[in-house]
Amino acid sequence: MSKIAIAVHGGAGEDSEFIRKYKKEYEEGIERALEAGYKILKENGSAVDAVETAVKALEDNPLFNAGRGSALNADGEVEMCASIMDGKNLNSGAVAIVKNVKNPVSLSKAIMLNTNYRYLGAGGALDYAKKINIALKPDAYFITEHQYDSFAKKRKEEFLDSKEIALSEINKKYHGTVGAVALDREGNLAAATSTGGTSNCKVGRIGDSSVIGAGCYANNRACAVSATGDGEFIVKSVLASSIRCAMQYKKLNVQEACEFVVSDENGDEKGDIGVIALDPEGNVGIVFNCKRMHRGYRMEGRKPFVKIYE
Repeated sequence: MSKIAIAVHGGAGEDSEFIRKYKKEYEEGIERALEAGYKILKENGSAVDAVETAVKALEDNPLFNAGRGSALNADGEVEMCASIMDGKNLNSGAVAIVKNVKNPVSLSKAIMLNTNYRYLGAGGALDYAKKINIALKPDAYFITEHQYDSFAKKRKEEFLDSKEIALSEINKKYHGTVGAVALDREGNLAAATSTGGTSNCKVGRIGDSSVIGAGCYANNRACAVSATGDGEFIVKSVLASSIRCAMQYKKLNVQEACEFVVSDENGDEKGDIGVIALDPEGNVGIVFNCKRMHRGYRMEGRKPFVKIYE
């Protein structure tokens, strides 16, 4: 029987007055997600179920940029992306630019388990969610006061419509993601990542969170990884899979691999990057190159660890 472990993150990037004001609430949100996922593992549940449960807790929390707390695109709408991967068999499921789905991570899991597909987007993903009775919510459910204020402020600064926003605008620090990695009693790893996107981004923009190998990856032979930060940089570097390669081929441990990929291979990037990772022994790796990263982990025999800043 393997030692169980779970790690979660609630996004990495620049600091803000809002985060400092609600620091305690953010920490409590991370703690609840950890406990929810750890409970699944403690009851001999699967790593896949544990990461889904942890991410759902963050998607349901309006403070985090995923699910209910999603950012608004340039048209003032919510478009969500998510993915999940099983390290045992390398199966995965993902959704992109989906609307009205209460928990995109659960839809991703259903795609992985019940279809021959790996990736569904937009209307097709929503149609499938309706077919299998995945919980849906009206548009108003997803629009929080904080995200609307962020959208309105950026609209005022940019005064651009969705057709005029270039890639340079996406690189500005109005992003966020949630994710989880877990190791279950059977020694299986899993990872899941979910996001509400980037505030005021171009309609139809897809970042790293739903891209297997970039924002999410799990393989029992190496590690499970969930990434956060500037999605375009994470996609370009195939970040999550690169950490797996550093472990398998360079024989680095999980923390060394995270540091190598984030700091050495991508140290020149002018963007925010953060990762959480677990190896098959339950060792955790956490690295971020920005001012803060909401993160935490829990493993058997140790008290939960939760932190936002260095």
